[in-house]
Amino acid sequence: MKLTCNRPILCLVLAAPGLAFAQAQATIKTDNQFRYALGAGASYASGNTDSSSVNLSGDAVRATTDSKWQIGGKALWARTDSQTTAENIALGTQYDRDFSPLNFGFAKADFLRDKPANVSSRASLFGGVGRHVIRTDTLTWDLSLGLGYTEDRYIDPAEVNDELRSRYGRAEALLAEESTHKWTPTTSFHQKLSVYPALRSGGGYRGVFDSGLSVAMTDTLSLTAGLNYRYNSDPGSGLKKGDTLFVTGISVKID
Repeated sequence: MKLTCNRPILCLVLAAPGLAFAQAQATIKTDNQFRYALGAGASYASGNTDSSSVNLSGDAVRATTDSKWQIGGKALWARTDSQTTAENIALGTQYDRDFSPLNFGFAKADFLRDKPANVSSRASLFGGVGRHVIRTDTLTWDLSLGLGYTEDRYIDPAEVNDELRSRYGRAEALLAEESTHKWTPTTSFHQKLSVYPALRSGGGYRGVFDSGLSVAMTDTLSLTAGLNYRYNSDPGSGLKKGDTLFVTGISVKID
């Protein structure tokens, strides 16, 4: 059977099942217009080991000279020898608004579902303030501080904070730093580290680190590599505290 396609970008995605797509990064321009970046990938192997995986990612940004609204998400599913080894969905949005040239306020919401980690849902809502420590065309670095609330719902009851629970809600602080680096006209890097200490005694803390490297091949296509690490000091008995995901591939921008 012969396949034909009149959309070159879509053909490239479908014809490269071995590629994993890093978290897409949309172009940021201060013209109050939404811009998007999308990725999708799959892999399949059979023989001594039967395995398959599918991952999707997306990013949308609308910015002005004094505000930025970002919406993003990623999903991963993997199966090895008839066992599901990864099944998670992460969604998030954040709105920043400058109230002076160097200071800003923000509001953010996040959602996570991670079946192998026993998390049916994790919903968070935060607000706070931040400072643009460095703000140039080639380098930005922001620090932020906030307060919020997070609630976990578990697939199976888990022992968390010395008690068997089916759900666990707590107030948390947020400490974060974020930077973007434009090393060359075609190469950029982004990283963000967020730490969430629980405000309840004995509640532990969470941490999330995201980073991505992008090398443009054309105005639309970029080679990408992304690293995500999640840490939970009290994930429940029998579960590991850290989860790491590294992917490489291609992102498609829609400007």
